[in-house]
Amino acid sequence: MFSILSYTFFQYALLGALLSSLLCACVGSYVVTRRLVIAGGGMAHASLGGVGMGAFFGFSPLLGAAAFALVGGLGIDWLSRRRDVRSDSAVAMVWTLGMSIGILFAYLAPGFMTDLPTYLFGDILSISRTDLQVMGLLTAGTLLFFFAFERSIVTVAYDPDFARTQGLATRAFETALTLITALTIVGCLRMVGIILVVSLLSVPQLTAGLFVRSFRGMILVSMLVGFVDCLGGLFLSYLLNVPSGASIIVVSVLLYFVARAIKYLLRRSHKKAPTAQV
Repeated sequence: MFSILSYTFFQYALLGALLSSLLCACVGSYVVTRRLVIAGGGMAHASLGGVGMGAFFGFSPLLGAAAFALVGGLGIDWLSRRRDVRSDSAVAMVWTLGMSIGILFAYLAPGFMTDLPTYLFGDILSISRTDLQVMGLLTAGTLLFFFAFERSIVTVAYDPDFARTQGLATRAFETALTLITALTIVGCLRMVGIILVVSLLSVPQLTAGLFVRSFRGMILVSMLVGFVDCLGGLFLSYLLNVPSGASIIVVSVLLYFVARAIKYLLRRSHKKAPTAQV
C-alpha cells in the first residue's frame, strides 16, 4: 500500500492536503465562530456560475469560480443587512442563482463540459504543480493575515457590534475575510469539489471545538485534524478505488463522531473517579 507514496501525483496530493489543512483551519475557524457555514456553502455553490461561464467564454473556470464566490459572498452579506430579507433566504437566492447560471452555461458550452464532475466532486489526485504553487501563496498570505490581525479577527468573529464600539474597521475586516473565504473555496475545489468544500471549513473545526475553547486553539487543532482527515480519505480512496473528495469528507465526519465518543468516555471516567475514592 505504501508503494503509492513513490508516485509524483500522490506526493502532490499529500502536499495539497497539507496546504489545504493549514488554509481551511484559519478560514474555517472564522466561518464557524461567526456562524457563516451556510453562507460559505452558498458561496461555494454560487461559484459553479463562474465555472460554467469560464467553459462557455473560454477563460479559466477557476478564475470565474473565484469571481462568483466573491460576488456571492458580498451579495449574501448585502442582502442579509436588508430588513426585509432573512439571512437564510439570501443564501438560498445566491446559492440557486449561481448554480443555475453555471448549469445553463455548461450546457451551452461547445461539446459540453466533460470535466464538470471534477469541479462538482473534486479529485485531489489531479492536483498539478501550478495548483500547489497557487495554494501555497494563498496559504502563506492567509496565515500572515491571521497572525498580523489575530486579535481584531477574533473580536469581529465573536462580536462584530462590540468590535465597532472599539473603533475597529469591522466592515473592512468582514470584506477582507469574505475575499479570503472565496479564494479558499476555489483553492479547495480540486480536492473535494463545489458540493463538498464547505465540509473542509466546518467539520475539522467542530472536531477541534470538542477539546479546545480558544480561537487560536481551534485553528491549531483543526490543522492537525484536517490533515488526518485528508490522509485517511486519500488512503481510503486508494484502497477502495472510490472518489477521493467524498472519501475525505466521510473520514472527517467519522473522526468527528469518534472524537465525540472519546470525549464522552473521558467525561464519564472523570465523574466516576471521585465516587470510587469515596
